[in-house]
Amino acid sequence: MDDKIAIKVEHINKKYCKSLKRSMIYGIEDIGKNMVGLNANSGKLRKNEFWAIDDVSFEVKKGETLGIIGANGSGKTTLLKMLNGIFWPDKGKITIRGKVGALIQIGAGFHPLLTGRENIYINAAILGMTKKEVDKRFDDIIEFADIGDFLDTPVKFYSSGMFVRLGFAVAVHCDPDILLVDEVLAVGDEGFQNKCFNKIGELKKNGTTTILVSHNMHIISTFTEKIIFLNNGNAKYFISVAEGIKEYTKLFNEKKDLGIEKICTGNDKIKFHDININNRIFFPGDFFSISMEYDSIIDYDEADIDIAILSSNELAIYFQATNRAYNKIINLKNGKHILDVKIEDIRINNATVKIAIAIWAKNRSELLFWWRIPVEFNGVAYSTGKNFLKVLYKVK
Repeated sequence: MDDKIAIKVEHINKKYCKSLKRSMIYGIEDIGKNMVGLNANSGKLRKNEFWAIDDVSFEVKKGETLGIIGANGSGKTTLLKMLNGIFWPDKGKITIRGKVGALIQIGAGFHPLLTGRENIYINAAILGMTKKEVDKRFDDIIEFADIGDFLDTPVKFYSSGMFVRLGFAVAVHCDPDILLVDEVLAVGDEGFQNKCFNKIGELKKNGTTTILVSHNMHIISTFTEKIIFLNNGNAKYFISVAEGIKEYTKLFNEKKDLGIEKICTGNDKIKFHDININNRIFFPGDFFSISMEYDSIIDYDEADIDIAILSSNELAIYFQATNRAYNKIINLKNGKHILDVKIEDIRINNATVKIAIAIWAKNRSELLFWWRIPVEFNGVAYSTGKNFLKVLYKVK
């Protein structure tokens, strides 16, 4: 294997059984075969078995950051657990060069009855650190984790966010050559997430190889250089991050309303229906438009319309405004009408965002309508010297 390669995965497969009872029977059969020197991994599926990972191959060079994306159940975490040595592939070969630090599952490697302090030493030992090394880095670990007075509390009382704080702090302070990070960072608060990704950036500068699993396409596009898109255990490898994200987005656009949150579409006096948007995949500078038909039995004069563009996890706001910021009065008259809203010239780099729209009665006395629509921007935006964007409103 080339000295520049940190991870090499060659035609690996992993199968699971949907039935717990059959899984136990198959396990006993496989143990029996191994005891008499037979190969238990025949490569064939038995009843109720399926391939969680099916013939996946790729390489990651030292210092590279690889993103792994895909829908829930596509095999991302299974692949990461095999890279970490928790599972063995049924077929194929995985070669790892270097010390691995991993944050794959909340609370993994922690004993619930031991304190945070005690679990730091246990978790660090699992990652290959000696007690002397932990003693030397202990203050840095607890400072990074920032769990305050809970350091000497049994971790069974920790929240999921506190588990992640402690687990990530240990993983990144073991000086890993390879860092494996699953979506578990999503349970941390915004401040801690920023700290984690700053640390990932620091490790990357120091030559650490990183594999990052996330549903947040903004994070994927910011930190990764290549992408593996998993779908039903099958992998597609993309050198272009934008192309990989585009393929991921197509998966969800095949179903019309998947991902659209219909929070509120009216009350007993006004109903919004036949809601149409112009697209779900955009390039920087494109416009987004939404058209909403409504039936109302009363007038809703001087309604307020809020528009916001949020990061996919809703932790960052790219833009927010209301019709009043544009000196536009919105009167929703009784009868059957159409309300059009158009956001022009959106300049967002490779990212998944949510466009949120809320319609309120006068003085925000009642929420009449609220949708959040995930959309994808592919490509790089360049400034034109114009305003960031403009919102147009029209009732007809």
